[in-house]
Amino acid sequence: MKKTTLGILLFLFSAFQGQAQKLYAVDYASQADVKVFVVQYESQADLNVYKVSYSSQAGKNDGKWFFTDYASQADKKIYFVDYESQADIKIYFVRYESQAGWKKNSKKALLY
Repeated sequence: MKKTTLGILLFLFSAFQGQAQKLYAVDYASQADVKVFVVQYESQADLNVYKVSYSSQAGKNDGKWFFTDYASQADKKIYFVDYESQADIKIYFVRYESQAGWKKNSKKALLY
């Protein structure tokens, strides 16, 4: 019984860890999992992003992003493109944590 409980807990812990939004910004588009364009207006965005200060504050694909120092620490690698047409996702950086979140759920799978 103890082994089963321990196994279930480890599985749940690893499942939740995999969804954290720890990101690393790469230098080249070919290195990225997702290409991102930062829009000027919130109404243009697929996702409103709030940058958190600590990795423990990172969200579960809810727009709360933590940028890591190394690619190996990140769950996803992103590349900031120069043109909207090159992007997989359009984001807007918000001031308050409560503003973070998806506006277009069709793109949500790109960050899982």
